[in-house]
Amino acid sequence: MKIKMSHGAGGEVMGKLISEIILKNISKKSVNGGIGLDALDDGGTIPLDNYEIVLTTDGHTINPLFFPGGDIGRISVAGTVNDVAVMGAKPIAITNAMIIREGFNSDDLEKIIKSMDETCKEVDVALIAGDTKVMEQDKLDGLVMATTGLGIVEKGKAIKDSSLEIGDKIIISGSVGDHGMSLMAFREGFEFETDLISDVAPIWGIVEKALKAGTITAMKDPTRGGLSNAINEMAKKSGCGVMLQDDLIPVKKEVKAVSDMLGVDPYEVANEGKVLMGVTSESAEQVLKGIRKNKYGRDAEIIGEVIEGKRVLVETPVGGTRILEAPIEDPVPRVC
Repeated sequence: MKIKMSHGAGGEVMGKLISEIILKNISKKSVNGGIGLDALDDGGTIPLDNYEIVLTTDGHTINPLFFPGGDIGRISVAGTVNDVAVMGAKPIAITNAMIIREGFNSDDLEKIIKSMDETCKEVDVALIAGDTKVMEQDKLDGLVMATTGLGIVEKGKAIKDSSLEIGDKIIISGSVGDHGMSLMAFREGFEFETDLISDVAPIWGIVEKALKAGTITAMKDPTRGGLSNAINEMAKKSGCGVMLQDDLIPVKKEVKAVSDMLGVDPYEVANEGKVLMGVTSESAEQVLKGIRKNKYGRDAEIIGEVIEGKRVLVETPVGGTRILEAPIEDPVPRVC
């Protein structure tokens, strides 16, 4: 088998690569009974005394490096911090490795580093270590990054993406498809009279308010593969079904316009500043109110409910029901 772009784009193709080549060749996948690689969650945990250390690592190959609403520096920090946050842990620190193409503009590199610093400041995260390498001009496309994030949570309180329960409400913290569709429009050079930009942002503030407001049973950030991939993964791991309400899922009119023109489902493209969560029915309204107090969660909505079954379904405004499948791959490659 030859590795293709689709193997790194989320969805079923990447899942097959992970299960058939990566997981089966790794012997030790967890430490001290913590959440390990087999869980295929957003990170892993290491129990230590009364706490658990949450670790995650993330590679960044986004194209272009600068895009509407952000750059590779902002997405590297936000994406890593968000993987820590959706496990219920307070992000504390990150490390960063950069591989830079020979001849890369030093002014652009400085802009990227400053962007990383500004994003770290938003969530009081320190960049405590790193590594820098340079490769020949014809061997690398500009700049790639790899970041590792560290957070902390009380022992036994880490939140997995596999713990949905029947009756839980599903909340999305804002409009879907913003990141992927803004990149696609920008790459194609479309001239839209719109302010469509990426949603890239750290979501710890949203998660923190949600944790204080109610009971979260499961969380995931819907990045590659978008809402469709994330909710299908959560439902499959939890052994349940989900019923979503199509008219309650927030989609910006600009995103809909671009997706209609290009024939792309906004539910299947990446988000970089959203969180998808299952919450207990009795605390859903309070959690929603809490999330909406954060500037990145103002458009949050309760979009569905966990049900018995094995499918993710979507009820349409006219009363019909359709199956929401996990995408084979994200239709917009190199989005993070």
